[in-house]
Order: sequence, then structure tokens, then C-alpha cells
Amino acid sequence: MTDATDNWFHERESAWLYRRVADAEPDPAKKTLFRSLAGAAEHQALHWESTRGPMPPFKPSLRARIVATLADWLEPRNVKPALAALKMRGLSIYDGSHVSGHPMPTAVEQIGRRHRRFSGGNLRAAVFGVNDGLVSNTSLILGIAGAGASSEFILMSGIAGLLAGALSMAAGEYVSMRSQREMYEYQIGLEREELEEYPEEEAEELALIYQARGLELEQARTLGRQLLQDPEHALDTLAREELGLNPDNLGSPWAAAGFSFAAFAAGALLPLLPLVLLPTATGARTLGLVIALSALALFAAGMTISLFTGRSAWRSGLRMVTIGAAAGALTWSIGWLLGVGTP
Repeated sequence: MTDATDNWFHERESAWLYRRVADAEPDPAKKTLFRSLAGAAEHQALHWESTRGPMPPFKPSLRARIVATLADWLEPRNVKPALAALKMRGLSIYDGSHVSGHPMPTAVEQIGRRHRRFSGGNLRAAVFGVNDGLVSNTSLILGIAGAGASSEFILMSGIAGLLAGALSMAAGEYVSMRSQREMYEYQIGLEREELEEYPEEEAEELALIYQARGLELEQARTLGRQLLQDPEHALDTLAREELGLNPDNLGSPWAAAGFSFAAFAAGALLPLLPLVLLPTATGARTLGLVIALSALALFAAGMTISLFTGRSAWRSGLRMVTIGAAAGALTWSIGWLLGVGTP
């Protein structure tokens, strides 16, 4: 496309995506913002049409359609990295730590509502977990094959590699999440003690926080006094607003471990499929199928990762295949050298 057509297409796609995100966004204020941005993008597209003449029929890219579908399923805030990769504006409204974009509450029941959402990042973590399992187990299989091992030994080694890698990932994730949760629970415990010892001072701190974000001080103090009527609600709000923590979403160490185990195992299983499904095939043929299947899976993983980076899907896919091929070739060479010296 020419520069003018490219600029027109970008603005049309932005407008289309803003409207899809607005439809998926549950918050009325954010919905209004994205619809306004859609209108601005459409205005820019009309500018290019008026200065460059008729443009070709518009059809959103595959990347934009995938990201819009993910926004429908998971809510826009949970696919923010993918939206940012498409150069969407206005995403700072999802940064809870920023003053701007933080809608001020006008009643106690509204406080903390913005936190009660599905936590983001799981999709990206799953993609990278699958990729880790795929590269590591493919390299292990190629290394064992390079040493001249039998198909049965290669299969057993691959299964052992899957279990060892997945359990290691799960254990590491469990320890990390457990430590983080204990720290958060300790901080919330301190906040509970402070609330019991001097509730008026805690309510004043909360009022000052809301005043700094734009609320009138007296209105903020009224909200603080209302909070004192329900100590548990007050603790919940103080944890969110003072500590930046969501007591409802501290994270489960077991769930994190299970998620990490499943993602890694899914990737590590792929290079094992030819060995499991074609046990009577020749070693060379089976190894060729392992390499072909792993290359396709790596290419797909690279294309999926491009959703979060904004880079070319083809280039990302080829880069992942190149990295995987280099790792596989290196381990095969090491296995071959070790196999040559084995009596």
C-alpha cells in the first residue's frame, strides 16, 4: 500500500477496533472514551479519503480480528498488551496506579469495584509456557537422538523431560506465588491492626488519597466515615487504595503451579506425538516428523507472540523457528559427540 492508503487503513482499523473494544468494555466511562476515539479515527480516515480520493474496500487485518475477539472473551483490560501492540490510544485508563483514568467513587459500594475483574497476563504466560516446553523437550529429544539412542529410549527420555520440566516450572511458580501471597497477607494484617487502633486516622488517610485524585475533601471524608461503619469493607478498601492490593485476587499458589505445569506440559508433549502415534516407524522418519511438527508449533507460537509485540507475525514465527532450530542443532551435535565416544 502507498503511504496515504496505509494511513487511511490504519485509521479505519483503529476506528473499527475502538468500537469493538467499546462494545466489550463493561465500564460506561471507558466505553464512552473508546467510542469518542473511534469517532476521531474515522474523522482522520475521511481526511485521507478527501485528499487522496477513493480508497479500496476496508477489511480489518487478521491480527485486529483476533485481538478484538480476545477482548470480547476476556474484557479489554486483560488484553491490554495486545491492544497496545496495535497502537491503540487511551489504554492508560487501565493503569490503576495513575491518577488520571481513575474514576472517583461517589458511594461506598463503588469503592474497589474497578479491581474485581479477571486478572490479566494469563494468556501471555500460557503462550510463553507452551513455548518453553516445546523448545526444551524438542532439544532434549534431538540430543538423545544425536547420541544414537533407540526410539524407545528417546520416548522415555522425552516423557521424563516433560515431567521434570513441568514439575520444575510448577514448583518454582508455587514458591514464588506463595512468597508473594504471604507478603501481601502480612501487609493486609498490619493494615487491619492499624484500622483497629486508630480508625479515624485511617479514614483521614483515605480521604486525603481521594482528595489528591480530584475529589472534594469533605466528600472524601464523608465516604471515609461511611466506611468505618463496616470494618471489613473498610479494610478491603484500604488494602486496595493505600497498598495497591486486591484482597480478592491475591493469587492461588496451587492454581499458579497447575497453570504453569499444564502450559509447559502442553508444549513438551508436541514433539513426543510422532514417537507415541508411530511407534513402528523408522528412527529417521520419526525424527523427521518430530522436527517438522516442532517447527510448525514454533512458528505458530511466534505468530501468537506477535499479538503482544506488534511485530510482523511472519517474522516472529520465523524467528522462533530459527531459535528452536539453533537449540535443537546444538543439542543434537552435543549428543552426537557424546555418542561417538560411547563404547
